[in-house]
Amino acid sequence: MKKLFSSIAFITLTALVLRLTPVIALRGLAIGLDDMFQYDMLARSLAAGNGFRWYSQPDLALVQSYFTTLNFQLPAQYDPRGALTSFRAPLYPAFLALIYFFSGLNAGRFFAVRLIQALLGAALVPLTAFLARRIFPSRRGVALGAAWAVALAPLLILYPLALATENLFFLLFLASLIFLILAAQTRQTRFFLLSGLFLGLTALTRSVILAFGGLILLWSFFLLREPRKTLLLALSLALTIFPWVLRNSLLHGKLTGIETSLGYNLYLGYHPQGSGTFQYGISLDLLPYLDDAERERVGLAQGLKFIAADPPRAAFTLPLLRAGHFFGLERRALQYFYANNFFGEISQPWLGLAALILLTPFVILACSAAFGLALWRWQGKAEMLILPLALLGYTAPHIFLLAEERFHYALIPVLAIFAALCWDGGWQALRHHWQRSLAGKTALMLAFLAVLLLFFNWGSELTRDAPQLLRLLAPGGSQSYFPY
Repeated sequence: MKKLFSSIAFITLTALVLRLTPVIALRGLAIGLDDMFQYDMLARSLAAGNGFRWYSQPDLALVQSYFTTLNFQLPAQYDPRGALTSFRAPLYPAFLALIYFFSGLNAGRFFAVRLIQALLGAALVPLTAFLARRIFPSRRGVALGAAWAVALAPLLILYPLALATENLFFLLFLASLIFLILAAQTRQTRFFLLSGLFLGLTALTRSVILAFGGLILLWSFFLLREPRKTLLLALSLALTIFPWVLRNSLLHGKLTGIETSLGYNLYLGYHPQGSGTFQYGISLDLLPYLDDAERERVGLAQGLKFIAADPPRAAFTLPLLRAGHFFGLERRALQYFYANNFFGEISQPWLGLAALILLTPFVILACSAAFGLALWRWQGKAEMLILPLALLGYTAPHIFLLAEERFHYALIPVLAIFAALCWDGGWQALRHHWQRSLAGKTALMLAFLAVLLLFFNWGSELTRDAPQLLRLLAPGGSQSYFPY
């Protein structure tokens, strides 16, 4: 145990150094006029004591100077301090505001945030190892393999640079899984309450996790057979999100959830010129609406109209496309920053090497996780269903609403545990699983099919974007100026 603790401590330190390196190297890095700008607006408003507002007069003037063709629709009785909003979940802006309170609202606030986010990112390593250890107490290699996979995941190393909800969401989601495992294994009331609390906090960061929360309530009631403690878990979750739901409902004069972004996502996800993912041009259509209720109304009406106009596309084609986006290669950040001359011109071999370093780890992780899931034994142990349910409950809403490649990052600790199970057992475990039963053969064949589908998806993606990639690799590719 002491040796394992020392190993995990070393891996965690490695992860911290890897995350701090780009943060320190890019200390003066600013932010763009995207989601990061919106979170910063909300945080500055909270830190200044103006409430959950965005697009104050100076911020609105800045945005209008860039998007001169858009006709911004100001809410009735617009306040120069900004419009009260419910479009974003509150916890990440509150997290930023707390940092701003201590760092000040000067240009150095981004560096302060990134330093703390690097610490949060490194904390995923011991938490992943602890979760793996609780599931497989006698298999030290699973905990170590999962810890290394999380520590070395390239995009997780770079994520602290972004002012994005994921930096907080990853940690809270993982903590929720740990408390659920502890609840299942110990049946202690406190862990059911903590599971509900952390699921609620996770939902206040990104409400999409509520689908997983619903699956967990069914799991706890029917498989754990703990009706009273299931009720306590549900109450803990509900009470955690209730104050914000009440605030939003009072703001709009009707029952309102954690976020009023469903209409926007529905519009973007089912647009006839879209492919079920974020697309820059389409994403600007609803940007001018600063009244959340009006944006939600227009987005929902148009989204439902898109669905009704082509039901087969909505029911079959778009979910398949979104699944491809969700499990796709995350090339967008590298392409955007390189194409917009952030790094200057890079020769083909070095640019190709950078792409391989960024993309190959996920290919290995995803394929290994498929076979690890085939080796997963959940018969007779309800807690063994938690990670598969996390995979299903988090992925499904994105498949049927809106998907981006970066959305799968939240699952990297889960995939890392599946993958580490495969690595720890090796070929011998796979061979034994194949020989043992028909169920084992079926599971492994399904895993092999999943891997084939992943490679088909990645190959289709690279083929589709070949002209763009060739332009990037050609001389002058750093000045292609592709939109995000």
